[in-house]
Amino acid sequence: MVAQAATWPGRLRRLVGHRPLLVDGLLATATVAVGLALASQQPPAGIRPMDLPGYALTCLLGALLVARQRAPMAVLVVYCAAWAGYIGLGYWPVVNSPGMLLALYTVAARRPVRTALTAAVIAATVWVYAGHESLLIAVVQGVAWTGVVAWIGHGAGQLAASNKRLARVARQLEYEQEQRARRAVVEERVRIARELHDVVAHHMSVISVQAGLARYVLASDPQTAGNALGTVLETSGEALDELRRLLSLLRLNVDDAGEESGSYAPAPGLDQLDELVQRVRAAGVRVELTTSGVARALPPGTDLCAYRVIQEGLTNVLKHAPTAAATVALQYARDRLTARVRDDGAPGPSGVTEGHGLVGMRERAHLYGGTLTAGPHPEGGFEVVLTLPIPAIVDDDRVAPGRDLS
Repeated sequence: MVAQAATWPGRLRRLVGHRPLLVDGLLATATVAVGLALASQQPPAGIRPMDLPGYALTCLLGALLVARQRAPMAVLVVYCAAWAGYIGLGYWPVVNSPGMLLALYTVAARRPVRTALTAAVIAATVWVYAGHESLLIAVVQGVAWTGVVAWIGHGAGQLAASNKRLARVARQLEYEQEQRARRAVVEERVRIARELHDVVAHHMSVISVQAGLARYVLASDPQTAGNALGTVLETSGEALDELRRLLSLLRLNVDDAGEESGSYAPAPGLDQLDELVQRVRAAGVRVELTTSGVARALPPGTDLCAYRVIQEGLTNVLKHAPTAAATVALQYARDRLTARVRDDGAPGPSGVTEGHGLVGMRERAHLYGGTLTAGPHPEGGFEVVLTLPIPAIVDDDRVAPGRDLS
């Protein structure tokens, strides 16, 4: 019942906004009813009793109020002129004074201040003309009543205009919020697409190298060919698992309890670096992994960023310098992590430094407040250096994968 009652103000506002003619008709009817109620009382001495012409004039004046919002000033002028004629016939002025005040209120609420002041002067003049007891009392009443009504109407008009401006601002903010939400979704899907590129590029590089090795030694060394095909099978399975996990994010469903549907392994991080290095070694690249500093747990996004950059760096070694030896060095400082991937072979084509892989790595680094440089090393080969800010203290016992730093 409370909820139902709370909807009535909203319904009333919608009725006023969508059915203004109906609302004006109801107000005009109510004004006529008030006038007729006043007319039923005993008029002061010397006032003409209400008769058929008086009732007709009262109804006619009330009917004028139906058009008050469409032509406020015109309705007020005609109303005051007809009211002056009604008074001139000797009828009681009070009977139709509520309608005049309503017309004046409408002008003050919907028209500029200068127009409202003109309307107030016209209404006050007729009010003074209607005075029978004392000119002073009539002037005071005319100025007081019309002034108060005009002031209230002007305030209501200002409030309505302010509400309209606030409503426009609210709609604009809502639109901008929707646009930001859509952009956030697009940006997140772009990041997921980059994740997908990293996964596919790395695993396909391993599969390509191992498949080529298996084909090359298929007749001469069946055991090596079998091991290579085993690596191809294992790597392809891992690639498919990661693809399923990433693609599931694009059509993620959340149940009523707020839990993600489906069970997938967590995103990879530096704790899986040893497995990554082993796969690259199995593909034929000699890789050395070193860690220095006090290793600690990283925020998930930073952890994933570091892993993906190292993965992309080793993938580039597989693509462009498969016979080279590579080193992966992690250095934990007080407030930053530095990851270096370097090979000792000749730099590859220009596409290595300008391709989508390194562009994606730079964007990842910038996303987490870090920097990334890539280029030929002075002593030969190619080097990728990633620097990421990390929390100085993290309450977690996890250390770098496979390394005892004590």
